[in-house]
Amino acid sequence: MKIGIVGSGAVGGYLGALLKKAGQDVVFLARGKHLEAMKANGLTILTDNEEFVVDGTFTNNVHALMDAELIIFSVKSTDTLTMAEKIKALGNDQAVILTVQNGVDNEEILSEIFGRKRILSCATYMSSSVERPGVIKKSGVVKLFIGALHEESRQVCEQICDIFNGAGIDAIVTDDIAASKWRKAVWNATFNPIAALSLANVGEILDDKELRHTAETVCREVLQIASKNGISLGDKMFDVTFRQAELARTHNPSMLQDRLNNKPMEVESLIGYFVKLARKLNVETPALQVLYSHLKFINQKISSKK
Repeated sequence: MKIGIVGSGAVGGYLGALLKKAGQDVVFLARGKHLEAMKANGLTILTDNEEFVVDGTFTNNVHALMDAELIIFSVKSTDTLTMAEKIKALGNDQAVILTVQNGVDNEEILSEIFGRKRILSCATYMSSSVERPGVIKKSGVVKLFIGALHEESRQVCEQICDIFNGAGIDAIVTDDIAASKWRKAVWNATFNPIAALSLANVGEILDDKELRHTAETVCREVLQIASKNGISLGDKMFDVTFRQAELARTHNPSMLQDRLNNKPMEVESLIGYFVKLARKLNVETPALQVLYSHLKFINQKISSKK
């Protein structure tokens, strides 16, 4: 299968590398020093158990996706609309679009542009980072929950899961992708903003009394938003969120990685979305609001320097 990776960073790059290693025809869309390094030396993957390098087509030219059958969206949410419009302009109306992005709002944007029948959504559980240009480091297990936004796309969803599993990527079809995405979003909204603001990794948040108290407060606020929004996550979601955090103690969440690298953070998708939805639902979210206002200001400072 011809597969395009749109955003070949920590998540997209890793998934694309395993797909390429398994024999799929993969095009890696990237930019900057990361792209230059991959063109020169291939893409290196470091895991707990192995190190390997894959070659392939590394480019910043979106036209390389003209004949892609599957396009994996892994850009930052801030780039979703712009990149989607570029891909739409290609006229490739056959490609399936799979978003492995954080947040729960990218599906809305992609559906507006490509139509719901072409969109697959994925709740992505993995700990990875760009160690240096051309090198991605992944630790722990990887698990993907993939679901279709339209019932007619169920079969293609199963086919895509088979391709991932064939590449050694644990992928499961879910019939309730909205709930799966919200479960991941609860974790992200709980730990990403606090990590980005405090410069603490997940373990440091868990071990610091005040930071943990804030994380617990934020988690309860997000769960309240989900409940009011008609998303049923179960009574144990609070405990599940913190159990998952215990398994990712050394992880630097993506917003923290961006801030440390002086890159714009996904403030709107990972926290602003929930603050604004809470206002519509008349849910009080003081902890989320404080984090949002601080991070939005910091983000504006970072963006103004670009």
